[in-house]
Amino acid sequence: MTVPLRIGAAILCGGKSSRMGKPKHLLPFGEETVLQRVVRTLSEVTQNVVIVASQDQKLPELPESCRIVRDEVTHQGPLSGLMYGLRTIGDEVDAIYLTGCDVPMLRAEFVCEMISRLGNADLAVPFDQQFLHPLAAVYRTSLLEKTEELLDAGERRPRKLIDSVASTLVSVEELRRIDPQLDSLRNMNSPEDYEEMLARTGNALPKEK
Repeated sequence: MTVPLRIGAAILCGGKSSRMGKPKHLLPFGEETVLQRVVRTLSEVTQNVVIVASQDQKLPELPESCRIVRDEVTHQGPLSGLMYGLRTIGDEVDAIYLTGCDVPMLRAEFVCEMISRLGNADLAVPFDQQFLHPLAAVYRTSLLEKTEELLDAGERRPRKLIDSVASTLVSVEELRRIDPQLDSLRNMNSPEDYEEMLARTGNALPKEK
């Protein structure tokens, strides 16, 4: 008998948003903010959602089920964010889906597909030829110790973790069956990206106040 995986999710929210010029997670997207939209999508998959934010970062109203953890040291990169996520809910789940806060076109079906690709591996990550997508990957909570070791050694890149454990690489071409335009992998870095995603989803550009 196969026991279903207990799944959680971690959303990394502590970036500088330097190219956007304003906090990406607070940008309006329809009737909600970008972060609220990402949380809503992930909540279709799991109620174990943790937000990894910087110390004084302002957050929008979020569901009571969301856990919020603050970086002890800011801007240490996604490997540090993964560590906080694993520490926060690692005792309650077997694996977590890791994502940034700037993917308003993320699909729950995409997350479920990535979870299904984990198998017996330590992690499952999308790849496009030589390019990996560590912020759209599933990580077993048993990777906490290895993640801490890498951080203690000064490593900040998820690639080092991916290369050092049993990893399943999932071709993005295979993922097009679930997400034909790979919208779930489209992060929002610039005002132009923001406007394009609003248009793609039928949402109006908010008026300047």
